[in-house]
Amino acid sequence: MSVATIIGTAIKTATVLLGVGIGKITIIPVLIAALAYFNYDLMDPENHPRVTKQLRKDYDFVVIGGGSAGSVLVNRLTENSDWNVLLLEAGGHETEITDVPILSLYLHKSKLDWKYRTQPQDTACQAMNDGRCCWTRGKVLGGCSVLNTMLYIRGNRRDFDGWESFGNPGWGYEDVLPYFKKSQDQRNPYLARNTKYHSTGGYLTVQDSPYLTPLGVAFLQAGEEMGYDICDINGEQQTGFAFFQFTMRRGTRCSTAKAFVRPIQLRKNFHLSLWSHVTRVLINPQNKRAYGVEFIREGRKEVVFVKKEVILSAGAINSPQLLMLSGVGSRPHLEELGISVIKDSPGVGQNLQDHIAVGGLIFPIDYKVSFVMNRMVNINTALRYAITEDGPLTSSVGLEAVGFISTKYANHTDDWPDIEFMLTSSSTTSDGGTHVKNAHGLTDEFYNEVFRQITNHDVFGIFPMMLRPKSRGYIRLRSKNPLHYPLLYHNYLTHPDDVAVLREGVKAAIAFGETNSMKRFGSRFHNKPIPNCKHIPLYTDEYWNCVVRQYTMTIYHMSGTAKMGPSNDPMAVVNPELRVYGVEGLRVIDASIMPTITSGNINAPVIMIAEKGADMIKARWIQSSRSKRDNVTVAAS
Repeated sequence: MSVATIIGTAIKTATVLLGVGIGKITIIPVLIAALAYFNYDLMDPENHPRVTKQLRKDYDFVVIGGGSAGSVLVNRLTENSDWNVLLLEAGGHETEITDVPILSLYLHKSKLDWKYRTQPQDTACQAMNDGRCCWTRGKVLGGCSVLNTMLYIRGNRRDFDGWESFGNPGWGYEDVLPYFKKSQDQRNPYLARNTKYHSTGGYLTVQDSPYLTPLGVAFLQAGEEMGYDICDINGEQQTGFAFFQFTMRRGTRCSTAKAFVRPIQLRKNFHLSLWSHVTRVLINPQNKRAYGVEFIREGRKEVVFVKKEVILSAGAINSPQLLMLSGVGSRPHLEELGISVIKDSPGVGQNLQDHIAVGGLIFPIDYKVSFVMNRMVNINTALRYAITEDGPLTSSVGLEAVGFISTKYANHTDDWPDIEFMLTSSSTTSDGGTHVKNAHGLTDEFYNEVFRQITNHDVFGIFPMMLRPKSRGYIRLRSKNPLHYPLLYHNYLTHPDDVAVLREGVKAAIAFGETNSMKRFGSRFHNKPIPNCKHIPLYTDEYWNCVVRQYTMTIYHMSGTAKMGPSNDPMAVVNPELRVYGVEGLRVIDASIMPTITSGNINAPVIMIAEKGADMIKARWIQSSRSKRDNVTVAAS
């Protein structure tokens, strides 16, 4: 990296973070920064994959969506040099800003975000503008792996054994573990030695955070104080506490675009089309076979044809939307919108699951050790980041440790916790009430009443996340216009068991803040009564039942909307090989296919699903080519 680029990165990053005006920076650094970024764009040191200007008329495979799953698929499918593969992505490239871990929340509601919002429902998100939850989704090569907090969590053994028990052979834990390991390049030497659960040399770099505050170790000590082990939560035992691991490389984000797409950009059988909004999959109504894809690029409608398969990897919102636009979905819904029905599949858009947490559980402390943005982020830390690739800017919005705990509703003798603690050296108030509030969609009235007095104070935060929700949402088309956003119904907390588990998670979080390990920092719960709940006696179960419906925070893990299941399941959309029921040459490979959501952050499981899906595709078509050769041999003899 050149000196000019280093200085440019430092100044540009600090400018974005602090809102520094030109008048506050001397003219010489500004000129250097301008020159650096002029050269940055010319030289492209980030090695962005080149967009294919002249597409072929047809391809063996077309992958729709260049996110966490699609990026893996094009890498693995193009390993066969006989296959031509096209990747269609609605967004563009990553930027230098997306690389900086601390900036992930600044990307919400940017041009890299689809900016989805759910329909108003009174069961949750009552502290948000219009009572609508903000569902950030990546509209960029690399998808949500470009906007997420980079947490690497695989889930629980019983999640996958459960999938298998539902009638999906080959999806048990021992079946999927090799695919988690296939992607991984584990940089923690202690974990890398445990070859049963970890591996090195994969495309996806997984590492510990380069930067921790003193709160990080205290979080683990507090977990021990509560009776939990410190363990490898991606290994033999999930219940317990650990430092988070991140999909990060040398202090910068390791998105799936960086990990899987950039290394293959010179493969002649790989084509990439960005800013390409797919409008539908073309399916022959006679033989029910997918034969092409229609999309909009540069304001024009284009079509490419497919010789083998179309693969939907557009995510748990866009994949079911495209299925419905293509005639695969609930017959009454499609006919109501005037869409010709190819396959009556009532499960499309149903079974929507997400992980939610309670936001705003904040604990002020007496020591200047937490992640207060206006103190921790400045020109010095920006230079440190640009030159040495460490320091506060490598922090993923203050996320330091994780705890998997069991409430009274879980079986304590079993390793299947029902709450995940996301433990942070920051919280909603740590950036002065700006970007976090905006990203979460909080109203000014709610923020000012509850948090204004502790804005920019030293705090830590606990986000108790419910791992296995029983509530199910759904997705509907707004119209048959593919540019209209779908209608999103979260249905959060419509099942009473979800309210009970989340309430107990909140009570456990407050108990965590009362441990001696946290009291050493002067920890005390910020107990400002929550609007809409003041009429209920404080800290009763009824009060907490009300609270969880106010600052209901999605963890952006939408999944399950094209579920995998056996043929006798009327709500299954794809079979255990991820092939769409009733349509030849069409698969869904992304978070949509999860029958039930995994117990933890879902980016690692989505990458695993793509790795396994790619092998299924290879097996199908390699077997097909062998059968053809055998038939030719028999005929010739």
